[in-house]
Amino acid sequence: MLTFFGGKGGVGKTTLSNAYALGRSKQERVLVVSTDPAHNLGHLWHQEIGPEPVTVRENLDLVELDPEKATRAHLAQAGETMRAHMPERLHKEVDKHLELAAASPGTHEAALLEQMAVLIEDHEGSYDHIIFDTAPSGHTARLMALPELMSAWTDGLLKRRDKADKFADVVGSLGGETKSQRRDAELRSILYRRRTRFAHLRDALRSSTFNIVLTAERLPVMETIELYAELAEHRIPVGGLFINRRSPAALPGRRAVEEEALATLCAALPDVPVTELPLLDYEVGSPEALEEIATYLQR
Repeated sequence: MLTFFGGKGGVGKTTLSNAYALGRSKQERVLVVSTDPAHNLGHLWHQEIGPEPVTVRENLDLVELDPEKATRAHLAQAGETMRAHMPERLHKEVDKHLELAAASPGTHEAALLEQMAVLIEDHEGSYDHIIFDTAPSGHTARLMALPELMSAWTDGLLKRRDKADKFADVVGSLGGETKSQRRDAELRSILYRRRTRFAHLRDALRSSTFNIVLTAERLPVMETIELYAELAEHRIPVGGLFINRRSPAALPGRRAVEEEALATLCAALPDVPVTELPLLDYEVGSPEALEEIATYLQR
């Protein structure tokens, strides 16, 4: 089972996703994966978290993916593959291409997506539930759209390869398998693996649940409505809206502002379940606080 927590930056996604995971770990084996470049998991749990699972509680493991490291690893692997299948005289051109790719829009998202796909493949049999704590809404919306785009792009490459291979087969029938045919077979194998990986991730996302975290303010509400529309466009189901830090009734002015914002939210998304969490009077950035917050989420 996959669950995602997303929303505007600073609304409490990491706190709520980890509290939710802590509650679920009482009945199932849970892995929390952070894709947020802010790297807050370690601060929250008061220990170092990295790319390999770290156990913080019984049945609860954490992983933190670093988008920058993911990009470097992604480009290094791409460079290795390209150099292996291109003449040595073109290797400098490969390096130039990779330097440009490192700064190109979408490269970070594509690299992170690949790491997510590999992580799900490697760990979905070991955990009952994988929970993703995502980056702010804009990054996450692009990320969730990528599996469909990458699958289509890979399919297009494979179709072009098939056309080229038909011609190569005719030529090859005249004199045995050539070096270029072996190279093309290896490239096709790589493309098929990538297509299978992205298709699996696309299907996993469509059967997952996406929970949107927000505060009862106008800007987070408007961003939530936009994020919901983008997720719906890519057929990713939204499980609920988690409204964090609700002001107490003792602050009637503030409460009235929040009610106005929530009226807009409810009018736009009337059928999405809503969970409200109060503004707490203690520090929430600790494992002990997560236990308390988990009880609110289970009500």
